[in-house]
Amino acid sequence: MSASEIERTLVRLAHEIVEKNNGIEDLVLVGIKRRGVPLANRIAKLIQQIEKKPVPTGTLDITLYRDDLSTVGISPVIQKTTPLGVEITKKNVIMVDDVLYTGRTTRAAMDALFDHGRPKRVQLCVLIDRGHRELPVEAAFIGRTVQTTDKEIIEVKLTEIDKDEQVLLVERIS
Repeated sequence: MSASEIERTLVRLAHEIVEKNNGIEDLVLVGIKRRGVPLANRIAKLIQQIEKKPVPTGTLDITLYRDDLSTVGISPVIQKTTPLGVEITKKNVIMVDDVLYTGRTTRAAMDALFDHGRPKRVQLCVLIDRGHRELPVEAAFIGRTVQTTDKEIIEVKLTEIDKDEQVLLVERIS
């Protein structure tokens, strides 16, 4: 995907989120660190343009909740649990991430999210769904579905983090 395709996709996702939630009352967007955060912020800005009201956004750090923490490295860097920056209790929470793959990141994100409060409803929004689920996780909002093999990976590059803007399908280096 090019930068303009990413932008068009986010505009569509913003409209879908507003439509499926009957507006933005009690709506909160929470970006999953790393690339979910700028995506959530962008979608929030687009929703504000549509609805003429701001949508609260937060940041969710799932580092301590991952089930593969011991495989990350000999001494993974553990940081303090960070506040979300937004109230989620009794809210309709949209968790935003860049790529949905096995579902393990989403499971960790839900564990982390519920440590911050009890939302009324939680929905998942992803830029790319590449399949290959290992857990029963489904996104309510999908930018694009991309069929991949286990030897391929999706690389999402966003200006805020990577100083570049594109989505690439690349061969995994064994």
